Amino acid sequence: MNFKWKIIIPFAFLSVFGSSASAIAHGVRMQARETQAIEVNAEYDTGEPMAQAQVTVYAPNDPATPWLEGTTDKNGNFIFTPDSSQPGNWSVQVRQAGHGSIVNIPVEGNQAPTEGNGTAVPATNTPRIASSESANFTPLQLILMGAAGVWGFIGTALFFMRGNKSNSELRRSESQNG
Repeated sequence: MNFKWKIIIPFAFLSVFGSSASAIAHGVRMQARETQAIEVNAEYDTGEPMAQAQVTVYAPNDPATPWLEGTTDKNGNFIFTPDSSQPGNWSVQVRQAGHGSIVNIPVEGNQAPTEGNGTAVPATNTPRIASSESANFTPLQLILMGAAGVWGFIGTALFFMRGNKSNSELRRSESQNG
């Protein structure tokens, strides 16, 4: 085996499989808790909060048009009060630097729930929690990304080796002619 390949191949494997798995493994965890308002907390799967992330809230009657836009605070929190006249699933999307997730939060209308005989039942004060978590990369995805990285290093090395051969052949032919 050529000396160059003995150096290039270990560096290619180390650079792709050694450090890339921990650097690219960003998932997103979100939790929403209903109190008097809706509180959304967004963080990466490493536990780091998604500070200053873009937040878009969609109302149930028009899920294509943003109802509210904003950003999370430094702890990844965002609080809003949904319009109680629009019961249904409110969608909250949080995005930052290519990472993000959506959580659907069921909101009841402003009418108190009733029992079978029509009398109003006091609402329970138990907070409901909706959560969403995006998946990390699967092992197959990691292997494919690593193989693509190795193939990129090998292709780059072959490209530069081809350039050296053609230059040396050109010099050799010039020295023979001149």
